[in-house]
Amino acid sequence: MKKTILIVLALIMALSALTGCSGSSEKKLREITINEVTRSVFYAPLYVAVNKGFFEEEGMKVNIVTGGGSDKSMTALISGEADFALMGPETGVYVVNEGKQEHPMVIAQLTKRDGSFLVGREKDDNFDWESLRGKTIIGGRKGGMPLMTLEYVLKQHGLIPGKDVEVITSIQFNMMGGAFDSGTGDFVTLFEPTATEFQNQGKGYIVANVGQSSGEVPYTAFMTNQKTIKNDKSLVEAFVRAIYKAQQWVKNATDREIAENMQPFFPDTSIDSLEIVAKSYRQTDSWMTNPVMTEDSFNRLLDIIESAGELKGRVNISELVDNSFAEKAMNGK
Repeated sequence: MKKTILIVLALIMALSALTGCSGSSEKKLREITINEVTRSVFYAPLYVAVNKGFFEEEGMKVNIVTGGGSDKSMTALISGEADFALMGPETGVYVVNEGKQEHPMVIAQLTKRDGSFLVGREKDDNFDWESLRGKTIIGGRKGGMPLMTLEYVLKQHGLIPGKDVEVITSIQFNMMGGAFDSGTGDFVTLFEPTATEFQNQGKGYIVANVGQSSGEVPYTAFMTNQKTIKNDKSLVEAFVRAIYKAQQWVKNATDREIAENMQPFFPDTSIDSLEIVAKSYRQTDSWMTNPVMTEDSFNRLLDIIESAGELKGRVNISELVDNSFAEKAMNGK
């Protein structure tokens, strides 16, 4: 009897040890927060990274918070409410020019041109920028990339904002579509899927792609704090690897596959609509296929900010951009 009891106890202990080993072998995911400037199909590689499990493969569980403006996303990052932020790097330029020493750094570029579309009230298959002369456009927040890029393109076509065309800058980014729908302005710049939804519903018609006219520019990028880079280097490395995996996946995927992997983030938008906008962004070469920001594109960003009268001083790319994580990810490290 005593021998039987000892055998049973031994078996229980062995099972407990095995259970303990099994539990400890499971990789615990680290929870991180990403603050995105807005929710847009334009940021497809980010949503793909989540839906395809690339962040999980790198040991992270991601929580995405929508900031509603680059200024808000930057505030969330600096205050510690977010570990990473996806926004226009122009906001980083502003912070550098304010003299802040421990300013956030760009660690990975996601998009490489303006992702907005010019939407008018009437269909125009033969649109010419000259037709905007004397018209009114809802352009976005002053100092923000959507407005600055639009004004840059207008000037490239010989139209001076405030003189040849009126550009409304008093309407918040996430309220622009609603304002246009309510009757404000002759045109508005909208991101996807809103632009296509407006067209499908007969609320407006896409007449031009602003990004095609602006040229390549680092429109949106991921940023993190310098203390994170210094004290949590492995986290930053893992984060950028996940983004690079997604960029490569998007590069080789079909438009339908991209749409299917974005759909969980756009539950009110059909797969067919998402496929259309995915095709549009691919055709306009809007997405980066690797996370490295080039000096040429960074300088064009500065040119656009300078043209808008918002640049206090030229910033050297090394002051704001750390490409080391992107280059390491590309080298498979």
